[in-house]
Amino acid sequence: MIREFAIGGGVMWLLLICIILGLGIIIERLFSLLIKIRLNPKSFLEKLISTIDAQGLDAGLALCDHTPSPAAKISKVILEKADKGKDAMEEVAARAAAIELTFLDRGMALLSGLTTVAPFLGFLGTVTGMIRAFAAIAVAGEVEPTIVASGISEALITTKWGLIIATPLAILHILFSGKVDGYTKDMEEVAAGLIDYMIEHYQKRKK
Repeated sequence: MIREFAIGGGVMWLLLICIILGLGIIIERLFSLLIKIRLNPKSFLEKLISTIDAQGLDAGLALCDHTPSPAAKISKVILEKADKGKDAMEEVAARAAAIELTFLDRGMALLSGLTTVAPFLGFLGTVTGMIRAFAAIAVAGEVEPTIVASGISEALITTKWGLIIATPLAILHILFSGKVDGYTKDMEEVAAGLIDYMIEHYQKRKK
């Protein structure tokens, strides 16, 4: 790998930056999406409702505070507006969902960009390698394999690494996007279920 890095020329430094950025985003996304905010929305909603029924609204808010999940954060703002009616709860839920979606999408645009840029950098290395090869031929005045070998090697190595970098990044971007979509759906389901429950709950209290 070190030998290929040396042969690949200056473009390999740009590809190295792509690798470093990509790894940083992947590590952060794996921790955030698969560990930190992992939550079963149906179980959480059932637990939240049973907590409110048994211990009151404050206990429900405390549960939301201790649950690191976008669904829990949206549930908290809904509970805080529970006495204001359905429209108020839906409004704060929509605002909170927009904020949480920004967190869920963090780094995804850059990850998508890297999957596009890495192959282009590889192809750029291909072009510069071929230019070197033809320049060597022009200087030598004849086609000798040993003369053009370094240029051809640079061309092939940068293309190879551009594709090696882009392929796993593209696959992970698809997987992470699926997770984000899943969390978005979870937020919508929890918010809708909690709002319906709170409306019914307060209606019963008023009777």
